[in-house]
Amino acid sequence: MQKEKAETLKLSKLQKKQELINKLNEIKEEKKIEKIRKIELKRFIRIEQAEVRKEQAEKQRQFYEKIKLEKRIEQFRKREILEIRNLEKFVLKQERQDYSVVQERIEQIKLKYQAIRDQKIKERIEQLGIEVSDTDSRSELLEKERQFNIAREKIEYTLESFFRSMSSCIFQLNRKWLPKKMSLLRVVDRRYETSEILIKFDEEIDDNWLMLVYLKDNNPNSNIVVEDKTSLEKNISTEYKSNEIFRFSDALVDSLTSMIDKEYNKKIH
Repeated sequence: MQKEKAETLKLSKLQKKQELINKLNEIKEEKKIEKIRKIELKRFIRIEQAEVRKEQAEKQRQFYEKIKLEKRIEQFRKREILEIRNLEKFVLKQERQDYSVVQERIEQIKLKYQAIRDQKIKERIEQLGIEVSDTDSRSELLEKERQFNIAREKIEYTLESFFRSMSSCIFQLNRKWLPKKMSLLRVVDRRYETSEILIKFDEEIDDNWLMLVYLKDNNPNSNIVVEDKTSLEKNISTEYKSNEIFRFSDALVDSLTSMIDKEYNKKIH
């Protein structure tokens, strides 16, 4: 009996020792996977960023071309108005009495449709959240809309690299590295509406984000603020310059992989 007890105790010790070795090997393997995951994610994001820079250069070129085109169109509009005015003057000189009634009717029609167009423009601009007044002329309304669109394009352009980094990272994590029982991650692009980009779990509402990226003071020339809630122990707020995309990408990968590693560690322990 003593011999059996000693044998059982010996087997139990060997089993526990083997379990410990297995656990240590598993942890060692997870650390290797963690390093590989970070390297692969950062490499993938850098490749994506090279494409982003090409696309941004092309967008900027198109933006300047658009401004040039708008100026040319405006010149044609001025020319058209001038030609109509000269034509009306000519007709009035030729048939002043006969044409006066027709001219009045033309003016009434112009005013009618001008009012309709102005109202539609005003409604469209108000939907964008731009302040308008009853005294604003059509040209003033259109200028407000133009300035608004230029400002939105600047914001979208400034945050484009950050948005693409977030999208690339989340795509790779969801495709390859996310634990099976963990919810999918989503990137929500609100740049046009609120100048924000956020990362959240798929089933969560937008307000329960894990990471929020936005422009400080909503100004394209200001720093980009990143609020990070991926760790329950501490919430981090960091500011980046618009050209510090790789610094942001590294921090993004570190935060998200750390969150995933904690999920893996739950299974191990």
